[in-house]
Amino acid sequence: MNSANFISESLFDSNQAALVTSPVNRFYITEFKSSYGIVVVTKTRYYFLTDARYHEKALKSLEGSPYKVILIDDLNNQGLKKQLEYIFIKHNIDSVLVESHTMTISGLEMYKKMFPQIEFDKSARLSDLIEKKRAVKTPGEISKIESAQRIAERAFGKLTSKLKAGMTEKQVAAILNYYMLELGADSPAFDTIVASGKNSSVPHATPSDKTLEQGEFVLIDFGAVVDGYHSDMTRTVVMGRPTETMKRVYDAVWSASTDALKAIRVDITGNLLDSVARSTLEAWGYESYFKHSLGHGTGLEVHEKPSLSIKSKNNVTLRENMVITIEPGVYIPGKFGVRIEDMAVVTKNGCINLTKTPKTLIYI
Repeated sequence: MNSANFISESLFDSNQAALVTSPVNRFYITEFKSSYGIVVVTKTRYYFLTDARYHEKALKSLEGSPYKVILIDDLNNQGLKKQLEYIFIKHNIDSVLVESHTMTISGLEMYKKMFPQIEFDKSARLSDLIEKKRAVKTPGEISKIESAQRIAERAFGKLTSKLKAGMTEKQVAAILNYYMLELGADSPAFDTIVASGKNSSVPHATPSDKTLEQGEFVLIDFGAVVDGYHSDMTRTVVMGRPTETMKRVYDAVWSASTDALKAIRVDITGNLLDSVARSTLEAWGYESYFKHSLGHGTGLEVHEKPSLSIKSKNNVTLRENMVITIEPGVYIPGKFGVRIEDMAVVTKNGCINLTKTPKTLIYI
């Protein structure tokens, strides 16, 4: 379990508490999944509040953990107010940190109305603290991400043996999603992208009724979820034989991917890593067609910190055991696009590439 110690240790004094309401962050620190629940962290005690749908299961799941499970018998939020009031009085709380990145304005106003005597800290302090902690993965988290990646790759292998001209992008996406579920994924990691021909020049295209045709690239961006953890990969295949221009663009993207992976190490910045890939594409003459950041962190959400972008305002340095994607692409409007995406674990002197599917161009 990812203990909430890092939150309690960050509290200024015994009169301050933290309120964690984001489902993803709740799951991160409790490893208990629910659609409703609130974690309250004080200097000396942790509480998990939930309703009757999850109370019994939470009692069993969190037995022996630092969390005291409290039932909210709610009616117009009076049950929630009663239980929070009990905690705040017990610990003499006068200041509460909230997750500014995820809490809605209406949610914050509800708590302020309940407890006008409490100061609610709506700065980014709590959100930043949790996101920074989540960015560095434990061995257990990496294992789950790797399991999700293995499922995605096996599904992709089954898919490529079935691909043929005449299939629609929607059909290909549905088949790939089915294979991932069949192989044990909890769900796809996100809406699977399948884009062929001219559609592949749109980085985040939506699968359509367009059919796959000979001589086209097919860009496939997909991932699986295992125990809440996401994988993310992209491969671009070709139906039949590519033109020389298509092959050259593919080689350029392959080179950018390879160079960026080689540059990964602890303490390199996300901005610099992005610039490595852009420099390679510039040497090939395609840098102006690279329309997005090089990559991002991946874990309980498919897009997490850190951001690998020359445009990022927060030029974060990579740390050991971050899991990041490397996904350079070239998108030529009205013609085609190519993206290759791998996932890697940052190590002290390099990285471990979790993506085992070869990057060589696959001919269908």
